[in-house]
Amino acid sequence: MVNIIYFVIAILIGYVCGAIPFGYLYVKATRGINILDYGSGRTGGTNSLRAAGWKVGALTGLSDVFKGYMGVTLARWALGGAVSADLLPWILGVAGVMSVVGHNWSVFLNWRGGAGTGPNVGWATALWWPMFPIGLVVMVIMLVGVGMASVASLTMAIIIPISFGILYVAGVAGYSGTTAYLVCGIVAAAVVTWALRPNIKRLLEGNERVVGPRAKRKQQMNNAQS
Repeated sequence: MVNIIYFVIAILIGYVCGAIPFGYLYVKATRGINILDYGSGRTGGTNSLRAAGWKVGALTGLSDVFKGYMGVTLARWALGGAVSADLLPWILGVAGVMSVVGHNWSVFLNWRGGAGTGPNVGWATALWWPMFPIGLVVMVIMLVGVGMASVASLTMAIIIPISFGILYVAGVAGYSGTTAYLVCGIVAAAVVTWALRPNIKRLLEGNERVVGPRAKRKQQMNNAQS
């Protein structure tokens, strides 16, 4: 019963951290518009970029990473001294997954939000710091090269559990004694993938939205043709 209470606390911490709608707040403050009614209707960095420019988009993306990071960090601070060493990775992993859930379905936005990529990178970073630079490189390459935020999000969703799986199999201290991070990485990937169902459908149909340099090139081509 006590362990269940610890998990409930971790769930609440992770969810509330993730539910803070930074993108909504930043776009509202800088542009005076409701991001939920703009572009994709999501609150993440990509739609914030569309609505308010690259500075707001970058700030939103970093803030969303911070949400996931803080979900795990606060759960560790609140419960680290109360639970066993075997249980703690599961507590932290659950808090991380719930930060993604909170971001995607925020209680503050009538259960709307983003796709979960920022907090997904954030909670993984709190457990293994190289995940942030890896995520940064992957996102930049995907957004600049491919020009599709959904592909970047799905790529990171796959990389995170693979990374934790490698750490587990390689016997790296702190990661080899539990499958919690691997399992939670898989669950978080499923949450992100579920949120991206409309994007996946458009990808398969060949009409997914593009952003960044590719979007500019597409616009220039359309202008030239018209």
